[in-house]
Amino acid sequence: MASFGVDTRPAAAGEGALSFLSRSLREDLRLIRARAGELETFLSAPVPEPDLFARLRRAYNTTSSSSAASGIGRTRLDLSAIGKAFEAEVGRGWGAKTGWRWEDEDAAEWEPIRAVKARLRDLDRKRQDQASDVLHKVKLSLKSMSFAPEASEEVPPLDLNELLAYFLKQSGPLFDQLGIKRDVCDKLVESLCSKRKDHFAYDPLSTSESSSFRNDNTCDELDLRIASVLQSTGHHYEGGFWDDGQKYDVADKRHVAIVTTASLPWMTGTAVNPLFRAAYLAKSSKQYVTLMVPWLCKSDQELVYPNNMTFSSPEDQETYIRNWLEERVGFKTDFRISFYPGKFQKERRSIIPAGDTSQFIPSKEADIAILEEPEHLNWYHHGKRWTDKFNHVVGVVHTNYLEYIKREKNGAIQAFFVKHINNLVARAYCHKVLRLSGATQDLARSMICNVHGVNPKFLEVGERIAAERESGEQSMSKGAYFLGKMVWAKGYRELIDLLAKHKTDLDGFKLDVYGNGEDSVEVQSAAKKLDLNLNFHKGRDHADDSLHGYKVFVNPSISDVLCTATAEALAMGKFVVCADHPSNDFFRSFPNCLVYTTSEDFVAKVKEAMTRDPQPLTPEQRYNLSWEAATQRFMEHSELDKVLSSNGDCASTSGNSVDRRMKKSASLPNMSDIVDGGLAFAHYCFTGSELLRLSTGAVPGTLNYNKQHSVDMHLLPPQVQNPVYGW
Repeated sequence: MASFGVDTRPAAAGEGALSFLSRSLREDLRLIRARAGELETFLSAPVPEPDLFARLRRAYNTTSSSSAASGIGRTRLDLSAIGKAFEAEVGRGWGAKTGWRWEDEDAAEWEPIRAVKARLRDLDRKRQDQASDVLHKVKLSLKSMSFAPEASEEVPPLDLNELLAYFLKQSGPLFDQLGIKRDVCDKLVESLCSKRKDHFAYDPLSTSESSSFRNDNTCDELDLRIASVLQSTGHHYEGGFWDDGQKYDVADKRHVAIVTTASLPWMTGTAVNPLFRAAYLAKSSKQYVTLMVPWLCKSDQELVYPNNMTFSSPEDQETYIRNWLEERVGFKTDFRISFYPGKFQKERRSIIPAGDTSQFIPSKEADIAILEEPEHLNWYHHGKRWTDKFNHVVGVVHTNYLEYIKREKNGAIQAFFVKHINNLVARAYCHKVLRLSGATQDLARSMICNVHGVNPKFLEVGERIAAERESGEQSMSKGAYFLGKMVWAKGYRELIDLLAKHKTDLDGFKLDVYGNGEDSVEVQSAAKKLDLNLNFHKGRDHADDSLHGYKVFVNPSISDVLCTATAEALAMGKFVVCADHPSNDFFRSFPNCLVYTTSEDFVAKVKEAMTRDPQPLTPEQRYNLSWEAATQRFMEHSELDKVLSSNGDCASTSGNSVDRRMKKSASLPNMSDIVDGGLAFAHYCFTGSELLRLSTGAVPGTLNYNKQHSVDMHLLPPQVQNPVYGW
């Protein structure tokens, strides 16, 4: 039997197996190429046959052919050729090195792997190029949106003119104390800034914004320049030398402390008006309110309070104050009344605080302070700085002290020093100052606004009189009257001079005068000597029924800041004849207010009022005189509404165009705050000396409260509260 067929079968089977493996590998690569759509670019080339399989097939075919030629028959595969091929491949790949040389591109690699690596390198290079293009575009976009000028990436440093201009600008408080006008300082600053050649080179605004911004004043541009330099350096200001970082932690409901210089039953403006302010601020129930009034020892009470009225304890006086107030406002008051030690000064007829007034307000309640007469409260204040302890401090100026002092002996010299002291303490201890009228001294951070109203009882009297007049009843059968404390400075000098000068022109004109005071004897004797038609009566409350029948209220005083009696007379529907003076500016809009400019005009206004009937008040006019309107004005102009609604920092602060573009407060120390702190420190050192206090007119023993105060108010003895160490 021939053996040719048997000998060729293994060769065919071996060749078929290798072909099957090769086809399988090609099929797998084809499937990978079909599934990888993203890699189509580098897999599109034809897939070559693996070099190893080609050598194996050639070697096996050669062996098979030789075996067939020799006639040897086998029943199994001859894998010796495959083994030899592997030996040759291993010897060639591993003989010189220990691993496949993937890194050497000249070495013999598997062709698909080399192609994949090349394609991956191409893709990586393309991704890097695309990323760099995107980054470049982002940089260009940010550069186009940047506030910095394209010509210069760095902010130029400050030059000498700018440093000097900023120093002059921030030294404004010192110049105010020296009496140098602020206009002079502003002109110097503007002159120094104009000398800079590239004045707008540092403007960080865009071209479209710079034209409108340059319309702002030079001071704003200088502030922005300083802020931009500090911002470029990364500097951050963390507080001043005089600052105290520990303040009241703002809670959901704020605390308002009203501190005044007088108390009922002394019927003076600083006793009555702060009392009404506390009642109407507490009426909204949006904040806690505390009214602080002075407590006088019994010996001082006898000198101050009318009709020899005295109180044995602060609780008794508090009861009297609440009863008096609630009878007039018509609602239950919800605020706290506390006391601080005070002493009465006979010469000045005023109460001076004894010791540190701020210590009687707990630190946990030290949020907002309203200082009624801030200059008076702080003349001899020796203690914690108000602006350090409180978040927001508002001062309300009641009295024109300069006008009173000028009438004394050496008044011009005294007024000069008092003017600068008032400015110093107002600047050092207040964030905001409200002046009731233009008759007061112009203080730092001050503005003019009438924040006082009238007792609701007077408005009720006015409504009742208007109703009686409409019904045809004669409600005002009396003539003219004047009411006020009987001291020369309260308008009595002007009244007697006017009546004496026009005695014949006002023949038959009678005037009733109500008042008590230190100068009552002298005033009455002067009127009697000049034979003036004046009828003097003891002082009484303006709401007394005996005064409702008068038609004309005459008030020639020019020393008042805002005459409460004038507002009360207008509220009752009376005519008011008053002088052309800043203290009466608020009343000019009322038709029943007749303002005279000369003595002859005074005669004309008096005759006009006596022959006419006053007009009834409109609802709007009544509201403007009320405490509701006064409280609203106070909340707005003191910025208390913003402070109460912000639950954050007070500041007491109005922004401008520069502040809206760049917040420089965190980076720039405020020279004004530093100067104010220095003034407060100097004032603290000055008031700490008893000798210096006495030389400037302080009441002896007001540096600290005395033993009687500690007994009445249940305080620690003064030697324990303020011990003196020595041998």
